[in-house]
Amino acid sequence: MTTQADFIQHDAEPTSSITAVPHHIGIIMDGNGRWAQARGMPRIAGHQAGVDNIRRILEHCVQRGVKVLTIYAFSTENWRRPPDEVSGLMRLLGLTIQRQLNELNRNGVRILHSGRMEGINKHLQKQILNALEVTKDNDRIILNVAFNYGGRAEILDAVRHIMQDGIPPETLTEEMLSSYMYIGGIPDPDLIIRTGGEWRLSNFLIWQAAYAEYYTTPTYWPDFDENELDKALIEYNQRERRFGRVLNQ
Repeated sequence: MTTQADFIQHDAEPTSSITAVPHHIGIIMDGNGRWAQARGMPRIAGHQAGVDNIRRILEHCVQRGVKVLTIYAFSTENWRRPPDEVSGLMRLLGLTIQRQLNELNRNGVRILHSGRMEGINKHLQKQILNALEVTKDNDRIILNVAFNYGGRAEILDAVRHIMQDGIPPETLTEEMLSSYMYIGGIPDPDLIIRTGGEWRLSNFLIWQAAYAEYYTTPTYWPDFDENELDKALIEYNQRERRFGRVLNQ
């Protein structure tokens, strides 16, 4: 039986330049399809390799002391992809929940979902809701899965709910709006990582990432390993986070 001790199979190598660890990391897991095509494989094989890589990065986040990891698994725009790829991604999420939920729960991982349920088939909806319920009391690390997620859709949904609740416009604050986001109460991301070489946010956490540090790498997501994550953390430690202030005066 897998235990919490098994979840971390070895200690992270000491890296003296990593002194500040982000509380919350968001990752745009890009490059799965290109990774597969470069190897003469179908795109869905790249997505499977990408899913397999999540566990490795989740473990390393635990080792480094990260408390929240948000992964961009499926965007609202991804519905525009070929139907067979979309259906393959849906099956892949269902299989992943089925195969890994018990292990994640035993190892103290709390699973959250950011995104709309509309459009997701009923069986997969039940699997997602069950994963949230089973792991709700875990506190070792939060794995927030952005699935059927879009940053603009999230803001729009928050505004709609605020209007439905009859909140007077003059009383609305940034903190209140944040509480109406899909996952209220979680600190905003400190670091956004994008794999695959692109330089855009692609509608990912556009409200929450207002002051996040941004890091991009040409490495495709299936090849993004512990050393690649440490490179991002080292770069993060070289940034001066001012939040609009002037420091050292």
